[in-house]
Amino acid sequence: MATFAWTGKTRQGSQQKGEVVAKTREEVIGLLRKQNILVTSIQQKAGAFNLSFSLGGSVTDKDIVIFTRQFATMIDAGLPLVQCLEILSTQTENKFLSKVVGEVRQEVESGSTYADALRKHPKAFDDLYVNMVAAGEAGGILDTILNRLAKHIEKAAKLKKQIKSAMVYPLTIMGVAVVIVAILMIWVIPVFAKMFSDFGGALPAPTQIVITASNISKKYAPYLAVGAVLGWIGLKRFYKTQMGRKLMDSTALKTPVIGDLVRKAAVAKFTRTLGTLISSGVPILEGLNITAKTAGNKVIEEAIMTARQSISEGKTVSDPLGKTKVFPPMVVQMIAVGETTGALDAMLGKIADFYEEEVDAAVAALTSLLEPMLMVFLGAIIGFIVVAMYLPIFKMAGTI
Repeated sequence: MATFAWTGKTRQGSQQKGEVVAKTREEVIGLLRKQNILVTSIQQKAGAFNLSFSLGGSVTDKDIVIFTRQFATMIDAGLPLVQCLEILSTQTENKFLSKVVGEVRQEVESGSTYADALRKHPKAFDDLYVNMVAAGEAGGILDTILNRLAKHIEKAAKLKKQIKSAMVYPLTIMGVAVVIVAILMIWVIPVFAKMFSDFGGALPAPTQIVITASNISKKYAPYLAVGAVLGWIGLKRFYKTQMGRKLMDSTALKTPVIGDLVRKAAVAKFTRTLGTLISSGVPILEGLNITAKTAGNKVIEEAIMTARQSISEGKTVSDPLGKTKVFPPMVVQMIAVGETTGALDAMLGKIADFYEEEVDAAVAALTSLLEPMLMVFLGAIIGFIVVAMYLPIFKMAGTI
């Protein structure tokens, strides 16, 4: 991210200038084009802001929720917009967010709308946030929209936390297993191997397998560690490509047990986000575009964009969603009922409530299923190593 100083003209021909934080010049041009500004020059700035940002400027969901709720309370109390921003910029604990809010206040003072000022800071405020604020400004219900936004971010953060908690336990067990096996292979098994070699005689097959694996691990341990790190980096880079993300997201949806959890979480997120946008006055096509970007799964993102294309041609929401085969039939039917009754936003909220409860149940089921499986897996590996090491001792005892 960098800071770009720009100058441009509005449709009326008036000259304007300002600064935007973005990744590229093209992104700056795109942001200003949305504000109907024709850019005449762009100059990248190098300064303290870029340094502070690179040293860890970030905003958490909790920061945004607190900021949004405080802002809504002040607006509801009748305080002017600029004064609210000035107060929040001084009392916000997150230094990066405080700086961003201060810059937003300056933009609003210079004549920009609140939504346009937020749009210049995508690191802190995403498309969902900006579009809902724009709808709230247009409808004169900014305080209501901000409270709705805060609730939405809280529920989205809770859903994300549930998915992470489901993955923490198995990953922890696997990590412990890797550490224990590495310690046994590199430091413990060689002691037994030396003792057996002093005794002489043929070793049982399991013992030979473990000692061979230990020799390989001890000899190539640094290379194996580097290979594991490089493999992880390569996997992350591969996931960032279109093909890699689609392949891995598709695999995740097809994986037993985990795929069901991923699908339910995606449906909950999709319906909650789209319902919040529609109830806030955001057009359905724009809402689907924003929802697709925040889907978190490439397969579901493409399904939403396919549905969006069909809707732009005059079709209903439910029909194209049903044809994608990604969303469960119950979801499609409930959306169809919502369209028929004219209460699509309320129906989407009910679907989201249902599937968030389903995610809770799926996380509990996954944890209860993985716990004994991982324990058996860990016990089998360590048990095999221990038995393999004691077999020669038992054999010698029997001989004596």
